[in-house]
Amino acid sequence: MRPVVCINGFYTDTPAEIALVRKIAEENGALAAESQHWMDGGDGAIEFAEAVIEACKEKPNFKLLYDLSMPLRERIDLIAREVYGADGVSYTDDAQTKLDALEADPDISELATCMVKTHLSLSHDPDLKGRPRHWTLPIRDILVYKGAGFVVPVSGTIKLMPGTASNPAYRGIDVDVDTGKVKGLF
Repeated sequence: MRPVVCINGFYTDTPAEIALVRKIAEENGALAAESQHWMDGGDGAIEFAEAVIEACKEKPNFKLLYDLSMPLRERIDLIAREVYGADGVSYTDDAQTKLDALEADPDISELATCMVKTHLSLSHDPDLKGRPRHWTLPIRDILVYKGAGFVVPVSGTIKLMPGTASNPAYRGIDVDVDTGKVKGLF
């Protein structure tokens, strides 16, 4: 699938910065579009929306990394090695117990695998930058979200977010279009 890079443009960005990000994205085969939805609402996201529509019209050449018939531990290992660059996977005793039980459950083979780890690194450790080498991905828990269709191995010390309340705090957060300052965070 052809990716679409959304350049989340802000009033402090220069045209040269936007052009450089666009150029790099396009040189690497992506579509690129600037979005200023934070300032102009939906009108500020039209270029981005049009790029997404264009990408959706292209015939994808997409193949999943694993087949759902692959045992769960093999999927986890494959994702760790191929996507994150790990040498392998280790499990806490609790995670190993859950893994054994899940692999014995035939319904689990129908669920996709969605890894949970820090977004700050390809590894489980937010301080390891770039493409770390010679490391093992530690799995500390495995969650199952049958309704969503996922088995979720959890790595590292990442905190999981609770569900959103009926009136979430984000509704009170906004950007002052005159000053560009965020308001309503605290």
